[in-house]
Amino acid sequence: MDSIKVSALYNTEETIAKELFKDDCYPWEILPKIKDFILTLGPTLPKDKFDEIEKNVWVAKSAVVAKTASITGPCIIDEDTEVRHCAFIRGNALVGKHCVVGNSTELKNVILFNNVQVPHYNYVGDSILGYKSHMGAGSITSNVKSDKKLVVVKSEDEAIETGLKKFGAMLGDNVEVGCGSVLNPGTVIGSNSNIYPLSSVRGIVPAGSIYKHAGEVVIKQVEE
Repeated sequence: MDSIKVSALYNTEETIAKELFKDDCYPWEILPKIKDFILTLGPTLPKDKFDEIEKNVWVAKSAVVAKTASITGPCIIDEDTEVRHCAFIRGNALVGKHCVVGNSTELKNVILFNNVQVPHYNYVGDSILGYKSHMGAGSITSNVKSDKKLVVVKSEDEAIETGLKKFGAMLGDNVEVGCGSVLNPGTVIGSNSNIYPLSSVRGIVPAGSIYKHAGEVVIKQVEE
């Protein structure tokens, strides 16, 4: 399914982790590599732009981090990003430029491309969020199936075994997730798509579409 490979979902120029995405693979294949990538990249970051504020936690000098935020390494927070009151970043997190990690938002084993916003009460685990993607208040990625089995990415006519027990969601560039939505394990949302508030999403949402509810996904009308 080429539509859910890296080249279809992401502009890899919009992340400091570009090197991780150089192979046109399925993006969830990158999840097990995030920790080692951060540990390799962190020590090479320019010291005039980044501080290692504690072991394996590199924060850009231009980033604004609330005193009440909790950050566990390995972690990189890129330039001009805001980490707000009581944010909880608990390891293996690479947060891009001009991002917002909000009040009581929790991140774990994630890559946030530049200009991503997870600003209010979000949980994002074992996920990759593309450039300018936004999760509305209270929307979360569910990253473990209730039966604890390995996650399978499913379309209407195909299924891909991921080999992963923990896999939240892959959001393409410019994805908008409505408030209070749950993205179930193995969800892949194509770029420029919108998810209605209070949705329970699973499987693949095509690029340029609107997810209203299960069984009703419509293609956006393009204005001429």
